[in-house]
This record gives sequence, structure tokens and C-alpha cells, in this order.
Amino acid sequence: MGKATGFMDFKRQKGKEQPPLQRLKDFGEYTSRLEDEELSKQGARCMDCGTPFCHMGIEIRGMAAGCPIQNVIPEWNDLVYKGQWKEALQRLQMTNNFPEFTGRVCPAPCEGSCTLAISDPAVAIKSIERSIIDKGFENGWITARIPKTRSNYRVAVVGSGPAGLAAADQLNQQGHRVTVLERADRAGGLLMYGIPNMKLDKYIVKRRVDLLAEEGITFLLNTEVGKDITHAQLKETYDAIILCVGSTVQRVLHMEGSDAQGVIPAMDYLNGTTQSLLDGVTAPINTKNKHIIVIGGGDTGADCVATALRQGAKSVHQFGKHPALPKKRAADQPWPADPQVYKLDYAYEEAAAKFGSDPREYCIQTTKIVASSNGKLKELHTIQMDKITNDEGYIYFEEVPGTEKVWPVDFVFVAIGFDGVEQSIGEHFGVKVLNNRLYATMKNYETNTAGVFAAGDARRGQSLIVWAIREGREVAAQVHGFLEEKNIKALA
Repeated sequence: MGKATGFMDFKRQKGKEQPPLQRLKDFGEYTSRLEDEELSKQGARCMDCGTPFCHMGIEIRGMAAGCPIQNVIPEWNDLVYKGQWKEALQRLQMTNNFPEFTGRVCPAPCEGSCTLAISDPAVAIKSIERSIIDKGFENGWITARIPKTRSNYRVAVVGSGPAGLAAADQLNQQGHRVTVLERADRAGGLLMYGIPNMKLDKYIVKRRVDLLAEEGITFLLNTEVGKDITHAQLKETYDAIILCVGSTVQRVLHMEGSDAQGVIPAMDYLNGTTQSLLDGVTAPINTKNKHIIVIGGGDTGADCVATALRQGAKSVHQFGKHPALPKKRAADQPWPADPQVYKLDYAYEEAAAKFGSDPREYCIQTTKIVASSNGKLKELHTIQMDKITNDEGYIYFEEVPGTEKVWPVDFVFVAIGFDGVEQSIGEHFGVKVLNNRLYATMKNYETNTAGVFAAGDARRGQSLIVWAIREGREVAAQVHGFLEEKNIKALA
């Protein structure tokens, strides 16, 4: 702890951001890092707690508390304060395979568990993390790590999202021969197509994938397992298979008019927009001068809001079924759990700057969707709801009479969550699927099919990128042990 009074001497500063209206002009990243002098001050705010809750990485009542991959945050905070950037990078890479991703798009549960956050704004951990890794690339400190020896074992990783890439990285560094199979035309999974460019520039993803390839990992793109290559073929070629295929089945609306032309799953909209930007072609869905409604109050919905704003939408609203979050930590979310509090995130800040108000509508229920005679979306009908908790603690919603409203709309983007893995993939591998439509695994991440493992969202459900990285690291450790045991049996 370089400066004992740093948390009292300096105020929190996060990374630089372009003004909301300015960043709506393109899809470029809207954030950048602070100058080194300011970052040193931010590092000095770390209290070097006796028990650093920021990196304990557990869940409290279903909420993340601390960093899931146990980043040694106080150590690299102190090194940044002292200007020892290369040493800070070494500490960061001990636990995090891809800080350039988490430093940009992770919601930073570590900051919610920061001891300083009990009474003051948390240490700017996320901004410091991103600055360390960006500086590492800029100064040429990050180079290909080619394993000195190779085992005779081959591992196939199906899916190139954060879990798949982390598993591949770990196993490759342990000397195994790793191949990543991806059905899309570019590697990265949700990092490439699920997260908009303004939050994570695709150059950042490609740079890491290229580095992994240079380190010895083989990427087979445009390769769909079960169609272009079978389980039998994989089993014949590889000693272990890891399914990191994500939880990609989008929930759909079941109501009158939900089949109207213009009602679109959110990820179809986001994926298509990103694909068009990368390919330099016209977006398949253009919201310019259109009325947009996003159903679903989460991050995917927020990304739809931000994307529609950049395309020049005439109006944008986002519907959520729950009340607005409180401005302060609620009693049922005690520190060090990551608090669920009201925030004006990037998309909502942009909408407020353009239209004069937060685009979110709370406690609102869509009752029906109406199309014109030609089948195209015309309007959406809603009613306000009251969230009620009865004496037994049971929560339910009641309609509020007289609050009916009709909204003109051209596109409805449905962002109400995901329903697990695609059924065909599990069936092809003979993997058991639980009632929650996720893969069943044992403690060692192995499925009921021998030699087939599963990790990431396919195993735990939709979650944070940092949890996916943790899953990838953990399944890699289990597969490494599986291969070592296989080697021992072969030598016996």
C-alpha cells in the first residue's frame, strides 16, 4: 500500500468518455483511459484491506461478490500507483486470460465489493485493469507464448466465446494440441457478434484470437458440429471435447400479434448489425426514422437501445416489468454483494441526451401487438402494473386500471432472456440436459458422455464474461487432469 491516505486524498475518476451526442455519430468505442498520473492516483485509492473482498469471487444470494477469477486487485493497484506497469501486467495475467475484454465490458462486481464502497465511491478497478492491459499491448510487452514442449494429446473446444477461448488458452499453455471449432465466420462468439462495437471494438477481439493462433491454437471457422463434422469424427481425432456453445436459445413473446413483421429477437438485431459493420455492407435491419420499442430491461436491451440510436431512430423506449432500482444499496443486498442500484448506463445516457429523458419504462406490461393489413408492425398496447408483496412474502403483479396506452412502433426488439442450449447439439453428443435446459455435468465438468466436458453459459446459464473465463479456466484444469490420468493408464 503505497499511500496510506490515498482513499482520502483522491476522488474516484473513471475512464474518459466521449459526450453522448458525439458518440452517437459512429460505432467506435466511446471510452478511453486516463493519463498515467491520474491512474496512479486511482491506484493509490486502494486501501489494501486485510481481507480484500474485491477478489474473493463468490455469490451471495445469487449475486456476484468480488471478482470470479480472483484477480489480485490490491497488488496491481499498488504497482500502478508506483508506476510499475510491467509488473502490474504480470500480476493481472496471473489470473485473467483476457483483461482487454473484462476491462471494457465486465460490470465490475469487484467494485461493488470494494471496502471503500461501504461509504465512498469504489476504487476504479475496471478502468485500471483496462489501462494495464492496453499499455501492455502498446509497449510490446505482450507477445506470443509458445509452449516449449507438446503432449501427444489433442483437445477440441466447440465454441469460441470467452469460456472456449479461456479453456483453449489454458490447455495450449499446458502443451496440449488444441483446436477451436466455431460455426460463425469469425472467432470470438458473443465477444465478436453479441457485444456492440462501441463497447468492445472487434479489432480487440481479433488481436487476441490472432495471438492465440500464433501461440499454437488451431481455429476452424464456418464449422458447425453435427453438420460439417460429427461427434464420431471428433472422438476419433481428439482425446477430449469441451462444449462451450453458450446459452443461445432466445425467449420469445407469446401474445397476440407477436408474429407480426417487425417483432425481432434482440440478438438477431445486434448480430446482424455487427456483421454488417465488419463486412462493410448495409445493415439488414435499419431503424433510421423509425419508432423502436425494446422489451426486456437487461443489458442486451440496453445494447439494442444504443444501436438504434446510432442508426438514427425517431424514438426509443425500453420496457421492463420491474420497478426502477433504488438509488442506494437495498437492505437485502448487504455489502460485499454487488448492489443492484439505479444507474444511467451508456445507452440510457445517450437516449436522455437525444430525447430528453431516460428511455426506460418500469412496471409495464405489453398486452398485445397490432399489425397493419399487410402484416407489418403498427402499434403496441400496454398497461401499467403494481408489484405487490403479500403477508407471506409472495410477490405478484396487478394491473392498474386506467393506465392503458397505445404506442406507435415500427420495430419491437425482444430481449427477455435466454432458454438454454440449442437442443440439437446436446442430442448429437448424447449429453444429458437438465430441466433448466443446460448441460448436466459432474464436479469435474464432465458430462454423462465419456470424454465430453461442458463449461460456460452452456453449463451455468447466461452470465458475465468473467464467469465464462473462470469456467474456461476450471474446465481446462479438469481436462488436463483427465489427460494426465489417461497417460498414466497408457503407461501402466
